Order: sequence, then structure tokens, then C-alpha cells
Amino acid sequence: MSALVISLIVVVVVLSGSFLGGYARSRLPGHHLEGDTRDIVKAGLGLLATLAALVLGLIVASAKNSFDTKTEEVQTTAVKLLHLDRSLRQLGSPGEEARKELAQMVRARMKRIWAEGDAAQTAREVIANQPNLETLEAKIRAIPTQDEAQRKALEKALQATEELAQVRSLVIAQSGSSVIMPLLVLLVFWFTVISAGLNLFAERNATTVTFNVLCALSIGGAIFLILEMDQAFGGLIQISDAPLRAAVMVLER
Repeated sequence: MSALVISLIVVVVVLSGSFLGGYARSRLPGHHLEGDTRDIVKAGLGLLATLAALVLGLIVASAKNSFDTKTEEVQTTAVKLLHLDRSLRQLGSPGEEARKELAQMVRARMKRIWAEGDAAQTAREVIANQPNLETLEAKIRAIPTQDEAQRKALEKALQATEELAQVRSLVIAQSGSSVIMPLLVLLVFWFTVISAGLNLFAERNATTVTFNVLCALSIGGAIFLILEMDQAFGGLIQISDAPLRAAVMVLER
């Protein structure tokens, strides 16, 4: 289910809570909405609001941390590619074929990752597909060296391919969502209860209805941003592929 659909469902659920609160106000006897009862309900709503704010902050921080981690992985991959390209250039003409294969491989992977929005799944699949880092490493190992400088360049190239393989393994290990869905469902439930409780003590008019709609949209918008950050390679909020595109431009020169 897409982030937009889930956010719209959240808006409807929270609005339903406000209408439920307004309906309960019209059905309850007057003494249920006054005095100590009113104070207890408001105190409970204050407690729920505090809990909801804390949990929402934790979920946002988790999603943002996941987004930042994946962004750093993209930047690290671009740096490793540039290091590998530099080493292959130092190998002279024997390294040119490996450079071309590397550029084609990176461009194909980029296109697939940002099209499908799932870097981990793509990383798992490319291990069994060719060309991949393993075949590239074998091709680099087969490059003949003529002097000490080229031998060092070859060692650096092999080290760079190993570091790229480590980044790929890290991407696979970090697959899955960073958002705990039961916690998100509980958070939406709390917001619904808060919305219902607030409408117990307010007459329904254009102002209260407008405010309820704005609050529901704001909550839905927060959930939308959380889910979008969790889907770092797809949707409206996604990691930029600019570092990798810049690296590919260098590879293709």
C-alpha cells in the first residue's frame, strides 16, 4: 500500500474520531460533560497528547536516521567508484575495458534502483547476474602489470572492489522498513481518541469542523512524510542519485 493511501486512511480515521466525539456530545447527559468529568477527560487527553508527541518524535527520528544512512551509502559508493576509476586509469590501456564495464554496470544498477525504489532487492539480484562486482574483480585480477606502480594500482583497484562489495552487503543487511507498523497504528489510535475527546466539549460549527479537518490533514501529512522517508529510493522524498551520476560521468570520460 502506498504512503499516500495510508495517509488518506489516517485522515479519515482521525476525522471519524472527531465526528464520534461530536455525536457522543449530543447523546450524553449534560452532567457527563461538566465538573470533575470534564477535568478528568482533559487530563487524560493531555497525557495521550504527550505520549503521542513522544512516539511521533521517535518514529520521525527513526525514519530520518534510516534516510540519512542510505544517503551516506550512496555517497560512499560514489567515492569508492571514483577511487576504483583512478586505479584503473593508472593501469593504462589494459584497465580501459574494466572501466567501460564498470560504467555500464553502475548506470544499469542506478536506473533499476531508482525505477523500482528498492536498493536491497536490486543488490540481492545482481549478485547472481552478470556482469557484477565478482566478474569485474576477476577481470581486474587478470590485468597484467609491468612495474611496481601498476602493481600498486592493481592492489588499490582490488581493494576498491572489495569495499564496494562491503557496501552492497550493508545495503542488503539494512533491507526492510525502519518504521514499526504496530507503533504507528497505536499512534493513529491515540490521535483518534484525542480528536474524539476534544470534540466532546465543543459545539459543532464551521470553525470546529475546519479545525478538525486541518488537524487530521496535518497528522496525515506527518505520517506521509514518515513513510516517504522510509522509502528512500522512490516517491516524492527520495535520495538523490547525483553523486552516482557524477561518478558515472567521470567513468565514461
